[in-house]
Amino acid sequence: MLIKKRTGIEIPSSEITPRHIYLSRRKFMKGAAALAGSSLLAACASPNEELATAVPPSDTGAATTAPLPTTAPSANTDELGDALNSFEEVVNYNNYYEFTTDKEDVAKLAANYPTSPWKVEVGGLVSKPQTFDIEDLRAFELEERIYRLRCVEAWSMVIPWMGFPLAKLLNAVEPTADAKYVRFETVLDKENMPGQKSPWFQWPYVEGLRLDEAMNDLTLMATGLYGEDLLPQSGAPIRLVVPWKYGFKSIKSIVKIDLVDTMPTSLWMDSAPNEYGFYANVNPEVDHPRWSQATERRIGEFGRRETLMFNGYGEQVASLYEGMDLRANY
Repeated sequence: MLIKKRTGIEIPSSEITPRHIYLSRRKFMKGAAALAGSSLLAACASPNEELATAVPPSDTGAATTAPLPTTAPSANTDELGDALNSFEEVVNYNNYYEFTTDKEDVAKLAANYPTSPWKVEVGGLVSKPQTFDIEDLRAFELEERIYRLRCVEAWSMVIPWMGFPLAKLLNAVEPTADAKYVRFETVLDKENMPGQKSPWFQWPYVEGLRLDEAMNDLTLMATGLYGEDLLPQSGAPIRLVVPWKYGFKSIKSIVKIDLVDTMPTSLWMDSAPNEYGFYANVNPEVDHPRWSQATERRIGEFGRRETLMFNGYGEQVASLYEGMDLRANY
């Protein structure tokens, strides 16, 4: 990934990669077949395309010691040379079940969702619990990071996020020695989020990380993408981004973070425990019960590519799982 400190004079990503370059591709992709699936599809952001109906054939707080790449081959690519997806692809097609299970309607339904004022409570097993408003969070030094996103539904994209490492926020509240996990909770607002009236899920959306995963430098609290503040459909005003895990782990519109001593039960673990585990690491060797994870479709490309272990971030995160059975701990 590209990691770039923000100085206030950078060329915005929206200018580095002109949106018009992608428009003709997006128009073409509108003809893609819609996914005929069950409602149990994990929530992660995606561009203006659905998967075809056919399934692809085929507890410490220590941060990682592996070096992080600080440059990319091009400002228009990630560190592997893969092109960014367009702003339009990223924001116009989304899995966001708080609004609807219809991906193409999310942006419309979320368009006027109020994201200010906004507060995030951070507490639990910490020495200095605090409540941050969004301006407090934006005061953390922002970085632009180009990350790959791999959805559990077997598609992927490349996104230039703007945010700060979660570790900075956790260090500010000082986790105690008893803290082993981090539990995240999204806003509960049934009046303005019609999807939360659905009886199929236990609201609000909850996710979790082990503390060492949360403290890893790759784990990002994102407040923007493409050099702009997050739009509501992308999880405004603040969301989690964990690039080596399937996208549904990257919870949106966070209002509460607690340090806890037991493993949190996420929304997807509660809804479909036989399909979604706590770790949700990208692993091409462990299939979803209903489709293969060995390959993926990069949005905007034709054909498929091989899925990379840990989404290609093994150098930074593989040590977190040393000695673990990654098939059992899916």
